[in-house]
Amino acid sequence: MRIGILSYHFPPEPAFIAGSLAEELAVRGHEVKVLTGFPDYPGGHVYPGWRQRWRHETRSERLTVRRVPRYCARDGSARARLAGYLSFAGSATLTGRSFLADVDALYVHLPPANAFAAAGLLRLLGRVPSVVHVQDVWAEGEPVDAGRERWTERIAAAMAHAYRGADAIAVAAPSLRERVVAAGADPARVRVVLNWTDERIFHPARPSTAAHRLIRRDERCVVMHAGTIGARQGLQTAVRAAAALGNTVDLVLVGSGADERRVRGLAAELRAENVRFVERRSPLDMPELYAAADYQLVMLRDLPELRSTLPAKLQAAFSCAAPVVASAGGDTAELVERARAGLSCPPGDWASLADRFWLAATIPAPARAEMGRRGREAYLREMSMPAGVDRIERLLHEAMAWRADAAKRERGS
Repeated sequence: MRIGILSYHFPPEPAFIAGSLAEELAVRGHEVKVLTGFPDYPGGHVYPGWRQRWRHETRSERLTVRRVPRYCARDGSARARLAGYLSFAGSATLTGRSFLADVDALYVHLPPANAFAAAGLLRLLGRVPSVVHVQDVWAEGEPVDAGRERWTERIAAAMAHAYRGADAIAVAAPSLRERVVAAGADPARVRVVLNWTDERIFHPARPSTAAHRLIRRDERCVVMHAGTIGARQGLQTAVRAAAALGNTVDLVLVGSGADERRVRGLAAELRAENVRFVERRSPLDMPELYAAADYQLVMLRDLPELRSTLPAKLQAAFSCAAPVVASAGGDTAELVERARAGLSCPPGDWASLADRFWLAATIPAPARAEMGRRGREAYLREMSMPAGVDRIERLLHEAMAWRADAAKRERGS
């Protein structure tokens, strides 16, 4: 099968799902053509050694990557990001009509950043069977001014157009299904395809001596949060919960982000000596750090749009057989509870989270290991790369069959 892939980001950017999908489909014998932009994420500057131009293709066995120029959002503002979205839509539409004209099916990786490009390209390639993989929805709950609200509505409309224009839809979290159906998608053609993690890195490991010294000070229970310290995570709640317990648990925050100064300030204000900060580490170090801690903390704020989100750190923790404490609602909490892979509590409630921290500290090590084992089993069954690519491959075939049946009906009428 000749498969086209439309993705706003692609390796060497940290765009693991689109990149690994393209590689795996090529390994399985498909001819894969990727249409994407030049790498500029997360800094908003084109990577050193790269120069934006109209004709840039790289080829390997069964995989061709065509890159088109787009506006780089150097200052990270909402206006600059929207300019990037629209410029990529124009470039992808101009190039995609010829570059993807001979594919048998099209896969579209669809976060909101790709909404305009997806809508335009699906309109142009109307005869090509297509699958869109919805990753997220626009954050309707964010406070916006009138101008930003207009752009929010336009992005939502472009996303809805992509849903209606696709032959099949994959959603990256179970409750996203309800949202795309409400936006006009045919429920019979929507499937849940959970994202996977980089299994070459994230797998069960033993803690190194260096990791043990970095994460642990004594035999107290250690709950570790690894990743972005940003507005979506709401880590002030975790700091308050840990501070309330004193020496019962250690909370270790590994990473950085826009809210780091605020979270550090709260820890200092509360004199929470059991809250420690570790600078961002390489992903290659993370499995050993996971193994040195007792639990991984997964946090999301109490916002409607985050209830249909599965943060990437959840898949990473499950793949590493690390038990989880989840302060989140919706799909994240439901998955942790269904897999019996850890503890959960409502988001934004520091008292409930403190209770879970205390309970986590009382659970014996063998029971913690069993939680981790169940999480690993759930990952392999529901989230692994082979399972995910199997489902997408099957959806591409289904999209082709649905399109062929529709063509036959049209000829019959």
